[in-house]
Amino acid sequence: MTPVMISSLAIIVFAALIHASFQLSISVLTLLSGHAIGKKTAYKRVLRRMGGFTAGVLLLTCLILSAVSYYFALFINHINSAEQYIAAICCGLMIALGVAIWVFYYRRGRGTALWIPRSFADYLTKRTKKTKNSAESFALGMASVAAETIFIIGPVIAASLAIITLPDFMMQIAGVGLYVTVSILPLAVMVALVGAGRNIASLQQWRESHKRFLQFASGGSLLILAGFMFVDRVIGIASYGGSLW
Repeated sequence: MTPVMISSLAIIVFAALIHASFQLSISVLTLLSGHAIGKKTAYKRVLRRMGGFTAGVLLLTCLILSAVSYYFALFINHINSAEQYIAAICCGLMIALGVAIWVFYYRRGRGTALWIPRSFADYLTKRTKKTKNSAESFALGMASVAAETIFIIGPVIAASLAIITLPDFMMQIAGVGLYVTVSILPLAVMVALVGAGRNIASLQQWRESHKRFLQFASGGSLLILAGFMFVDRVIGIASYGGSLW
């Protein structure tokens, strides 16, 4: 492997881990499964709804990442030094997001309510209560990704810049798959735990007990990734001959 490939894969994995640390999809999935169990829905149907939700998150994440990567590739191919400019903007965006997450990611008070626009929060809450099948759960999963775009856009841009520097199309596809797989790990783990009989209340209690750590880790990781990308993709790009392409 070349140094560029190694750094690209490292950025993809780290960005995906940051994405995975965000809590909106987990919050909605917890609410969805809690409502279904509270209504004494059959256990297999609960798991199908959770699986549908996870599939919706996976699909929209994959589509967003693929679209951003595609348009970045077109843009960089037509404008000199565009890669450095986009990387610099991405670093600034991630620094701003990291600080914002430290300051107001969770709403004040007890619980794990997140800071997202109130209209999004109300919509997700209402749809969660009305969801009755896997298809609606799938759509709810996609909606949760859309609502969280303000937070995940930083990691997605960082991963996209890394993906388009991979040497061939198949490796770029693998890079997208790697990011999406890592980013949905918390959802997959939660589905597995519920399938193994773990109580939703205990999972929610764990999230509430560790929410400040998760908040600090998410914000801090964005700052670390911004620093790494600035050194590797803005300052260090000259060492690759002025371009990673």
